[in-house]
Amino acid sequence: MKTTRLTLICHGLTLAQKRGYFAKPEDTLVSVPHCSQLQGGFQLLTAPEQRAQQTALALGEAMITSELADCDMGLWQGLPLKRLQAEQPLALADWLRNPASEVHGGESFQTLCQRMSAWLEDFDQPGEWFAVTHPMVMRAVLVQVLGCPMTAGQRIDVLPLSRIELSFSGQWRLRINYPQNASL
Repeated sequence: MKTTRLTLICHGLTLAQKRGYFAKPEDTLVSVPHCSQLQGGFQLLTAPEQRAQQTALALGEAMITSELADCDMGLWQGLPLKRLQAEQPLALADWLRNPASEVHGGESFQTLCQRMSAWLEDFDQPGEWFAVTHPMVMRAVLVQVLGCPMTAGQRIDVLPLSRIELSFSGQWRLRINYPQNASL
């Protein structure tokens, strides 16, 4: 059985992230990241949102994959977090506590976790893969791979351009790399 290596990359910084707003599909990057092009022998996937595609473009040519789409935040798309704290504190608290909450009229974190679980289960492509996606998607993947409670997703910070490395050889595993030039 040939191993699959999958590196999830969070899109670059957006103005919405910088200002504390929930994202909209058309959000763009503050600036295009200076990423070195990935060297051959890999496949590059990207979520359909513009911010993910802009980040992927800095890495190489990518295939758009709808399964990597950001969590649909429904009526909260484009709204500042501070406004929700002031105007809808109970709804926001419910969403933060309850992975099944759909108070915003969009996709719950539970549904996103199920979507990512199905995607990982169906991802049977051996070789080296990179996928540009979103913080919520990366949280959902970590929850699934580690088998932890969905409430743990709220305790994971995913910064712009951060990476999660996974490998698959019978089961998905989190892969923690030791930097080649590091010293203790």
